[in-house]
Amino acid sequence: MKNFSRLIFLVTIFIYLFHITLASIISTGDFNKDFYVNYSPNHINTSADGRTRSLAFDKESGSEIASNDMYLFGQFDMKIKLIPGNSAGIVVAFYLASDQPNHDEVDFEFLGNVPGKPITLQTNVYVDGSDNREERINMWFDPTQDFHTYSILWNLHQIVFMVDWIPIRTYRNHADKGAKYPRWQPMELKLSIWNGETWATDGGKTKIDWSQAPFVATLGNYSIDACIWKGNARFCRAESENNWWNKGQFSTLTWTQRRLFKWVRKYHLTYNYCTDNQRFQNNIPIECSLPKY
Repeated sequence: MKNFSRLIFLVTIFIYLFHITLASIISTGDFNKDFYVNYSPNHINTSADGRTRSLAFDKESGSEIASNDMYLFGQFDMKIKLIPGNSAGIVVAFYLASDQPNHDEVDFEFLGNVPGKPITLQTNVYVDGSDNREERINMWFDPTQDFHTYSILWNLHQIVFMVDWIPIRTYRNHADKGAKYPRWQPMELKLSIWNGETWATDGGKTKIDWSQAPFVATLGNYSIDACIWKGNARFCRAESENNWWNKGQFSTLTWTQRRLFKWVRKYHLTYNYCTDNQRFQNNIPIECSLPKY
């Protein structure tokens, strides 16, 4: 296991450097320039240089920020340090959303917990207003002790959720086989903190300990390398040097990524909607029977 951990570290560094050589980053790295406050500005603090930002939650309100631009495909990386101490009942979210009536959405949701118990990372995909595609993992580190990078790669071929460059989930474009895939609606990038105590921890049994408020999640370095929506989907759907994410080499996981993906699924996956026959009354969604990469 020690040797495998070292392999994971070396591979993730290689993947990071490989992406940097391809990227034409459009973000400034300054929260003040790339994001606006969606609600509760008095619950948001930003460093003098704009490089870090905190989102706070208390009995009065949660808080949310959203990107100034909307995007159709790209890669989105965000360093996040989660709420220290007792975070039970609280959700921190990093996600893409189209905000249309039949909206698309791609979610990272961090479900808080009491000290000594793992924070659950839930991912979900909404397409044309429908969701019910949750997966959950327990992370292999304490995400409250330091910053970790959470990434969404979204292209014509697949969505890949990554933690420190390790793929933890894929959602492939199987539209030709009848499975829905988010490919037409541009989306904003959003980050928020909010009250999820009715469901987030132990199925809603463990409530928020308000004596620990305010609860604070901290955002660090980020990268947005994506196609800015200008009203023409053809521009974003094209395969070009700028739209590197649409190239064939990013249409599936590499051999090394597949090995890491299988490791996460074997040792850290705690819930997969594709195996929940009771929930779907033995009518499992079609994408569950199709290849993951």
